[in-house]
Amino acid sequence: MVAQGRQLSFLFALACCWSALLLFAPSLVAASASAEDEYILNNEIARQNNQSLLWGPYRPNLYFGVRPRIPKSLMTGLMWGKVDTYSDFQQSVRYTCEQNEGMKGYGWNEYDTRRGGVQSIHDIENGIDITTSFVKVPGGAHGGSWAARIKGELNDDAPKDRKTIVILYVTQEGGLGSELEAVEGDNEHGYEDDVTLKGASDALGKYKLVVTKGAGTQPTSDHTLSQFRGPGQTVVQSLTLPDEVVWQAKPIVFKQLKEGVDWLVENKYDSNDPPPPWQVYQLTNRPGAGNIQIIQKIFEGSFEFDILFSSESAGKDITNVDLTREIKETTESFGERFSSVFSFKAPFTADKYKKFGRSMFSNLIGGIGYFYGHALVDRSYAPEYDEENEGFWEETAEARARKQETNEGPYELFTSIPSRPFFPRGFLWDEGFHLMPIADWDIDLTMEIVKNWFNLMDDDGWIGREQILGEEARSKVPQEFQTQYPHYANPPTLLLVLDAFVDKLRKTNGSMPAAREHLSQGITLSTSSIDNPEVGLEHLRKLYPLLKKQFDWFRRTQRGDIKSYDREVYSSKEAYRWRGRTVSHCLTSGLDDYPRPQPPHPGELHVDLMSWMGMMAKSLTNIADAVGLTSDAEEYKQILDAIEHNLDDLHWSEPDGCYCDATIDDFEENKLVCHKGYISLFPFLTGLLKPDNPKLGKLLALLGDEDELFSPHGLRSLSKKDEFYGTAENYWRSPVWININYLAVVQLYNIATQEGPHRGTARDLYSRLRKNLVDTVYASWEETGFAWEQYNPETGKGQRTQHFTGWTSLVVKIMAMDDLSAPDSPQGGHVRDEL
Repeated sequence: MVAQGRQLSFLFALACCWSALLLFAPSLVAASASAEDEYILNNEIARQNNQSLLWGPYRPNLYFGVRPRIPKSLMTGLMWGKVDTYSDFQQSVRYTCEQNEGMKGYGWNEYDTRRGGVQSIHDIENGIDITTSFVKVPGGAHGGSWAARIKGELNDDAPKDRKTIVILYVTQEGGLGSELEAVEGDNEHGYEDDVTLKGASDALGKYKLVVTKGAGTQPTSDHTLSQFRGPGQTVVQSLTLPDEVVWQAKPIVFKQLKEGVDWLVENKYDSNDPPPPWQVYQLTNRPGAGNIQIIQKIFEGSFEFDILFSSESAGKDITNVDLTREIKETTESFGERFSSVFSFKAPFTADKYKKFGRSMFSNLIGGIGYFYGHALVDRSYAPEYDEENEGFWEETAEARARKQETNEGPYELFTSIPSRPFFPRGFLWDEGFHLMPIADWDIDLTMEIVKNWFNLMDDDGWIGREQILGEEARSKVPQEFQTQYPHYANPPTLLLVLDAFVDKLRKTNGSMPAAREHLSQGITLSTSSIDNPEVGLEHLRKLYPLLKKQFDWFRRTQRGDIKSYDREVYSSKEAYRWRGRTVSHCLTSGLDDYPRPQPPHPGELHVDLMSWMGMMAKSLTNIADAVGLTSDAEEYKQILDAIEHNLDDLHWSEPDGCYCDATIDDFEENKLVCHKGYISLFPFLTGLLKPDNPKLGKLLALLGDEDELFSPHGLRSLSKKDEFYGTAENYWRSPVWININYLAVVQLYNIATQEGPHRGTARDLYSRLRKNLVDTVYASWEETGFAWEQYNPETGKGQRTQHFTGWTSLVVKIMAMDDLSAPDSPQGGHVRDEL
């Protein structure tokens, strides 16, 4: 039997999938898998997962840019602009996503990270709609092949002879075995048919990238310039520049265009007989080898062409026919799967909400990017610098002025970003919210992103709250926000995702740890770690030491001072304070300008951080129990118990009926400072209050008071009665934020569906808040074509950052939650795994 098992394992390895084992010995599937089988399956899932996720539009800062999850590799980016006049192109060129380019919305209509999708870009200032369809075709040893179809359709009000320049900017950064060369075309002026690039690298092997001639009218000219520049043919310029600058596509393209214009000026073409603008901006055709390949097309009217990347190891070149088929199948499969994963409940079952939901989710998951490069870190006064002196914020400012940051890394990160035009980089506390809907769609993709974040942890247990990796990412960030400090924290929302992962495992595998379940009969990559519980448990086992280290880092670096002041508490250990505080901001909390005690004091205690620590302890209890570390689980339970008691002892204000930050007054005594708003609700928002908690009634009353927090568009971030409501930056001082509202909706649901004295109140608040939030985000999306960073509590209008499809996309989960307004709505259970 042992020999037979080894033989079967060998066959399984050769076949590279579990179906081979079924073919040779289906009776063994029901038996407990051997350690060898598990090892093979783990490796096979990891291999297939990496192959499936290798390629993607992982340059979300661009309107369309494809790259693999490999450092220093092949990258592409799409650029376009109108050229009806001599001044048009420089003003109208589109490449990086920007907030003020006259777009009537853009983004993915449907997108699946493992297959592809379709994106629409409504460029009204250029009078054109651009559609980018992207698909992946698996096969071979290097992540398979991929293809994209670029389609431009003129708007009704655009001139029918509108000239559009379209550029595909292709780079191959250096590295062992890297090559990139354009095959020469039909004549010296350009290409009348397809353009073919051939390249190679150690990571990608040999490959071919073809840009087809496509469909569309090429402009013509009888000007004498035509003897030097062809009649609108595709042209290629091949350049070799240092790797560190190749990402600067627009400056490089403009420099090459300027050289062509300067040449015209030097040759003194008759100003009375000028060439047409499109021909002036046509690059000289100079194909060859180079780490930059600029492929330029010029169209008159609407157009369409394909980009076909074929990996030689796949054994077959991808074709236009393949692309057409894959686009159709990808679109159909996305629609069917989306309706299954996110089954919207009343009152959000109409088709308009389905279209809205598909767009919101597709742009969330389509905003996943891959970043590589160095990070700026200042360790000159951290972690030893402890902010323990009064006036510490002034010392912090002085330390920053010294600018002692250094480059660390390089690091790589696979992450879902908040906003393509404004925040195209990784944000630690945003990520946990981003992954909540993604986990419903693809839990293995979710775990891949989680693992990427924890791979960034340093030896102390710190993860930088903003990941600005490399010069391209830094180009979008003001200099004063680029440096990270190793004693600055951020809300640990990734634990919410891992807690949900454990719940999914429990539902699959029963109580854990338990007897080993059989291995899956096939590999479904989006759920392989759930279908095969041992694979999921292995993820947790590898992550657990990092989770523990991070928790210990929080407890060490963010600890608040109890003993130096007259504070009567249940536990002398559990109190916390955000480091990095200034007079006007507490950026590390995520609630940047939310009012805090004034002036800042080293004896300050922050109720939101205490609540996050409780959530962490609760989640780690769950995870430690799942991986069989019962003693650790008991330790976390004790910490959680101490935090729950200290929340009341240190932060509850009976006169105000809410939780508050604490500080030290002029007499060196403890003082509560209550600015009613999101901060006041945090023990509730993080799930630390049970349905029968005596404090819950007053919190629900505050939450539901229309003169305080409740509005027709969601919960205000600060009470209307607070002196700071709507003042200064007004960032977290009135607007409605979807991430915090989502936490409130989930906890209201939990209270409404469990026995307790506040069940009816929670049910009513849940139903009204759920509807208000969805209607607000939908109305603004329908009007503007965008999701927004925050919403005005008085008008419901979206404001601040445009195309904020990060945590605003949580409306997809909200629409899929139960309708409790109906008489026959659910009466029991809870939605812990909604988090």
